[in-house]
Amino acid sequence: MSYHGAVTVGGTPDVRELAHLVITKVAVGPMNNNAYLLRCRATGEQLLIDAAAEAPVLLETVGDSLATVVTTHRHHDHWEALAEVVAATGARTAAGRLDAGGIGVPTDLQLDDGDTVRVGEVALTARHLVGHTPGSIVLVYDDPQGHTHAFTGDCLFPGGPGKTWEPEDFTTLMDDLEAKVFGVLADETWVYPGHGDDTTLGVERPHLGEWRARGW
Repeated sequence: MSYHGAVTVGGTPDVRELAHLVITKVAVGPMNNNAYLLRCRATGEQLLIDAAAEAPVLLETVGDSLATVVTTHRHHDHWEALAEVVAATGARTAAGRLDAGGIGVPTDLQLDDGDTVRVGEVALTARHLVGHTPGSIVLVYDDPQGHTHAFTGDCLFPGGPGKTWEPEDFTTLMDDLEAKVFGVLADETWVYPGHGDDTTLGVERPHLGEWRARGW
């Protein structure tokens, strides 16, 4: 596998070729945000996860057409380029229901836990995780010819959960990560975070107790 997921702002995107889906990862903006372009092989339809920054870079990556932009959560660094991308492509917007009001572009599709988002013939499942923000979502693709892929926004990174500001927020995020991510997905699940390098659940799982003990 040539894909490694280590991308830098201003650098070359990294492309992962799956049986039914092509994933392109690009880093943009001053906070080193990751944006992920998903393309259905069967139909050519495309979905972008987090129009974070640098709209010209994202639009060059997208090319001719874009059906949907999903925003993982309401923090501004994850949707700074959303208005420009939507204006240029006519794409519909989607986000977690409880974060939609905090995103500066109207949300066409408000997602609840367990909802399905489609890109062509490929189905992604939205999982609602509370803690980093009230309405953060993780998108899960269960590849029928491979392992699972999870786009975690700022809920999970290599080395721990995303930042929280109150002890109760940390607890709810850890609870949701254990119940809806680690509790149901295999170690081979590939994790695509909102910033920085990728990881797998197998690499992170042994440290769940450490994360609980340290808090945030």
